[in-house]
Amino acid sequence: MLFQPPLHLRPRLMTLLLAALLSISLTAQKDTLPPSIGEEDEFQQQLIEDVLANSEDDTDEFTFNAAFDLLETYRRRPLNLNKATYEELEATLLLNPIQIGQLLDYRERMGSLLSVYELQVIPGMDLESVRRLANFVRVGGDLDDAKIPLNRMLTEGDRELYVRWQRRLERARGYEIGPEDATNYYFGSPDRLYTRFRQRYSNKLSFGITAEKDPGEAFFTGPNSKRGFDFYSAHFYLGNVNRTVKAVALGDFAVSFGQGLILYTGFGFGKSSQTTNVARGGPVIRPYTSVNEASFMRGVGTTLAFGDKFEFTAFGSRKGRTANVISLSDTLDIDLADIGITSLNLSGLNRTPGEVEDRNAVTEINYGGSLRYRANQRFQLGLNALGTNLSRPLDLQDQAFNRFYFQGTDLMNASLDYRYRYRNFTFFGEVAASNNGGIAQLHGLMLGLDRFVDLSLVYRNYGVDYQALNARPFGETNGARNENGIYMGIELRPGKHWRVNAYYDVFRFPYLRFNIDGPSEGHEYRFRLTYWQKRKLETYLELRSETKGFGTDGDESVFTNLDPVVPRTRFQARLHFGYKINPFLEWRSRFDAGFTEDELNGRETGFMVYQDLHYRPRGAFSFSTRMAVFDTDGFNVRFYQYENGLLYNARVLPYYNRGTRAFFLMRYKGIRNLTVEARIAQTFFTDGTVFDNGLEATGGSRRTEVGMQGIWRF
Repeated sequence: MLFQPPLHLRPRLMTLLLAALLSISLTAQKDTLPPSIGEEDEFQQQLIEDVLANSEDDTDEFTFNAAFDLLETYRRRPLNLNKATYEELEATLLLNPIQIGQLLDYRERMGSLLSVYELQVIPGMDLESVRRLANFVRVGGDLDDAKIPLNRMLTEGDRELYVRWQRRLERARGYEIGPEDATNYYFGSPDRLYTRFRQRYSNKLSFGITAEKDPGEAFFTGPNSKRGFDFYSAHFYLGNVNRTVKAVALGDFAVSFGQGLILYTGFGFGKSSQTTNVARGGPVIRPYTSVNEASFMRGVGTTLAFGDKFEFTAFGSRKGRTANVISLSDTLDIDLADIGITSLNLSGLNRTPGEVEDRNAVTEINYGGSLRYRANQRFQLGLNALGTNLSRPLDLQDQAFNRFYFQGTDLMNASLDYRYRYRNFTFFGEVAASNNGGIAQLHGLMLGLDRFVDLSLVYRNYGVDYQALNARPFGETNGARNENGIYMGIELRPGKHWRVNAYYDVFRFPYLRFNIDGPSEGHEYRFRLTYWQKRKLETYLELRSETKGFGTDGDESVFTNLDPVVPRTRFQARLHFGYKINPFLEWRSRFDAGFTEDELNGRETGFMVYQDLHYRPRGAFSFSTRMAVFDTDGFNVRFYQYENGLLYNARVLPYYNRGTRAFFLMRYKGIRNLTVEARIAQTFFTDGTVFDNGLEATGGSRRTEVGMQGIWRF
């Protein structure tokens, strides 16, 4: 008689058998190379592209280039899936909360995983998610699971040194003039300089220093004659020191509370192609390694655990902020120490006499704490508080739209956030208040109906009078104020190689906004149909449309000095095609077409098409290149496109007007532990449009950027 296993073991044995078969199958299908360290895959590129396209920002560089930096750590020292917490899995950005919840449920029911490919039997874990995760995780235990002494982490850690140079070749007006010609000019050269040293050991230790000079800023001359680089950032971080001390951060670090209603300085999902991934999350304190000169804390922070259920985070930060100081001519009877500021500057640029004068014009002090109760991996409750003090009062210009904005020197915020997982339901949210009585709240639900369907729902209501200087929650606009709306997202996996993502968002702004002189409302939808096959082919069709009000120059006498608000619709269709010709060569094509329409300007149309070629052999040299052609009626019809850049220097640019865009990126890895890169890119307007924007004006229709970077890992 054959052996019959006990009934309670039969499901586990069947699962292990299926995982073994999947492992064999997936191993056999590894016919292409994974991206090299630091090279973003299509999934990461799309997230970066979405963040900037939805930010309504005209900057040409992605300010969260360190968002996926953690993955490089896990590629070298993989994360143990059998011990990873919800926050650690969330911080990878590779799994959505529904998948994380189902993974944790599976661990509770079945015990430790025996293979990474066992993930495939978990509902909601599609083949692409497993493949994406497999490069960064493991399931076996080793010495890394033990408490590692600090001296060992220091001696065995991974070290890296980055040195980067970039420059625009066409000479802009700001570099041609000086104090004898005008009061506004650039102190420094057009060079962008960047250097970074960092040492780390898994997610337990990280320390380093970063320095950057932006184009136009002085370098060992003028206002920076003694300091050299214009911006410096240094950090020291220890994680999981012992059972009590979970994190210690000194220097610069990032802090994130709840869903971002009072404080969020990390990478957060918004409206993106990941239509059901809408919740903020991750560790409360993380090391900071980016060059955004405003979105971080500078001081000390720590997270302490009290038993298995309570965790307390406290931090204090003090840093200088660039601010626009009120003109002395308007403050003759006021003591200089009491002179206010009209705004806080976020650009981080200190190129001209005016910008240098505003640099560190105000000292910003932030302090706060978060007490978290975690009953288990299913339920978490957090009580958060944040205090902000400015050394000068924020005194905004008297305009109708900013009537309810924060003014003064001291601001207090408090919030209560939660996350609860019941079977396939994940509930999350936060309710926040400012000390003027303003209220903001966000509540969401993510639901895995079965292994083929995921749903998400987010309700937000940010009061007109709610005030927060560091808020960055889910929403249509930044700042967590004057907005309410409902978002609905869905992901369908109808077949082995098919995926459907869609969302619909309806929102309303009850009060005036900048350049919009009245209440307004809008709606947005996005639909994407994706077909992929064995890491050889990925193609998708996407439709996007957004309609919302914008301000116009109307008959002020009729509207009592307020311009009318009219709806404007922006529509875009995209067809994307990516194919691995062989294990080393990939071809990508994209075609975008769209229009912008409103009753004042009529319909403006345009299209864009590009061809990419990515060659990544096993040898020393690899390259990426693009040729793009675009033809639009202006900036209102623009198409945001991700561009492969120097490692950890991702770029997302809007293509508009009529012209061409091309780049060529070469990497050399023929010397052990050393990577050398060079990149050249050029935009050329064929319709006669010239780059004419103040000090950045060149008077020509061509703009060329070059750059080089060396990375030494030792």
